Formats: sequence, structure tokens, C-alpha cells
Amino acid sequence: MLLTIDVGNTHTVLGLFDGEDIVEHWRISTDARRTADELAVLLNGLMGMHPLLGDELGDGIDGIAVCATVPSVLHELREVTRRHYGDVPAVLVEPGVKTGVPILFDNPKEVGADRIINAVAANELYGGPAIVVDFGTATTFDAISARGEYVGGVIAPGIEISVEALGVRAAQLRKIEVARPRSVIGKNTVEAMQAGIIYGFAGQVDGVTRRMARELADDPDDVTVIATGGLAPMVLGESSVIDEHEPWLTLIGLRLVYERNVSRL
Repeated sequence: MLLTIDVGNTHTVLGLFDGEDIVEHWRISTDARRTADELAVLLNGLMGMHPLLGDELGDGIDGIAVCATVPSVLHELREVTRRHYGDVPAVLVEPGVKTGVPILFDNPKEVGADRIINAVAANELYGGPAIVVDFGTATTFDAISARGEYVGGVIAPGIEISVEALGVRAAQLRKIEVARPRSVIGKNTVEAMQAGIIYGFAGQVDGVTRRMARELADDPDDVTVIATGGLAPMVLGESSVIDEHEPWLTLIGLRLVYERNVSRL
């Protein structure tokens, strides 16, 4: 089986693939202070929960693919693969790794690995032109051309960041649960904040993607908009432009990149 690990700024998502099928997944908090040994213990506990894997760390794992937006975690995971997974082939996404997606960016090294991996999966699953909207710590919008090129994107504050900022900077407001309110017009402070978050972000998604689509294709209707990320379900029902929802887009992209590189290891 292939173990895929997507390290984000707030959460780390792990997926276990049997061929092309994802058979198990986990979401844990990202902690840049964890050492390689601590990560190995954590992985051992998670892997032990699956009936198709053995009791020892690495049993049943045929390959590992990792992308990370936190350099310190990537460093520790590199040590995990070296010390605890022995001869298991591992692909850590970084410069020099073959993705199959040309990066048309002023400085390609500035593009987060997860954004490139999302572009790989979006192009494979839906073709271009496409826009990936990833609802994570930041809300990112990434554009893929009709020729499968990564052409750039947009970065905006994420939903959770916005909620925390309101609670910290506004004296009479507090951190709230991100949930859909009864109506757009809130009847109390919590509902008013929830409406601002849910419908505000839906409006942001619609506005940004429409503008991007006009630049990306002669006919904006030809552009496929794909949503992913842990908070995507909160906005899906309120956005009018999202065509597809693929919660495991990054993990699928990691599987594809692993397959494109494993023969070179």
C-alpha cells in the first residue's frame, strides 16, 4: 500500500492507497516541534488501526509520498522514512521531483508543494483549464491552463484565520463555531458572524474564480472549478461556481507524483 502525507500549516492529512483507491485516511494537527521519533510513534499508532497492515511500523507499506508546507516537518519526515521505513521507496515533493506540470511562475520555488500537487491531480482528473480552490489555513486559488500548465493563483486569508482575527481584534466579539446560520440576516451576534464568514467566503470564491476564469480561457464556462480542503463543505452549498468537490485531491496528486517518480529511485 502507498502512504501519502500532506503536511499543511494547521493540519496534516494522511491517506492509505490500495492501488488507485483510498482505503483509509486520518487528520491530525501539524506540530512543527515534533521530532522524527515522535512522528514515528504517531504513525505507528495510526497504522496499527488498519486491519490490512502489520504490527510493526512499515509492515504493509510499499511506498511513501510526502508534501509539506512546513520545512521543519518535512525535515523530520525525511528522517522518519530513512530510519523507520528502511527500504520502502519514498518521494518527498521538492525541487527536482517530476510532477508532469510545467510551472509558469516568476519563481517556481515560491509555489507551495501542495498547490503543485493539487494542480497535478486536477489536470489528471478533470483536465484544463481548471481552477482549484483549497480551503485550508489560507484559501488558495490555483489556475491550470488548457495545456496542463500551472499558471499562477491567488492567496487569501482562510476561514479559520478570519474567525480568530475577529475574536482577537474586536472587543465585543469572540471565536465562534463555523456553521451555517438560519438566515443571511443574523438574529444574534453569533449568527451575524457566521453569516459573514459563510456567505462572505462564498462571495469571495465566486468573485475571484469568475475573474480568474476570464483570464484563463476565451470562454469562462470551459473552466472547471474544483474545491478541496477541510473547510470546503462549509461553502459548497452557497457558491454558484464550484463544479467539483474532491476532498482527497492532494492525496491523489501525491499518488500520481509517486507513480511518476518511483521508477527513478
